[in-house]
Amino acid sequence: MSEIIKAEAISRRSAFSFFGKAAAFAMAASATALVTSDAEAQTAGMTRRQERRTGRHERREDRRTGRADRREERRTGTTTGTGTGTTTGAPK
Repeated sequence: MSEIIKAEAISRRSAFSFFGKAAAFAMAASATALVTSDAEAQTAGMTRRQERRTGRHERREDRRTGRADRREERRTGTTTGTGTGTTTGAPK
């Protein structure tokens, strides 16, 4: 124990350097964690939700198509859109 322990004061320059390196390491570590967690688990609930959403979209599209067909039939008297010259929508 002949040596005397001497406390060294840390300079601002070395403190900023240390904190800068720590911040850079933290940013790199968090970016790596974000990249590895991009894949989400496909749970049963998520699958059911997607199926319900798909069904809603299909039903909505069917309703829109049906309305457009009925509208076309009223306007032209035919569902093909070629028209027969009648505008009353009376059947042939």
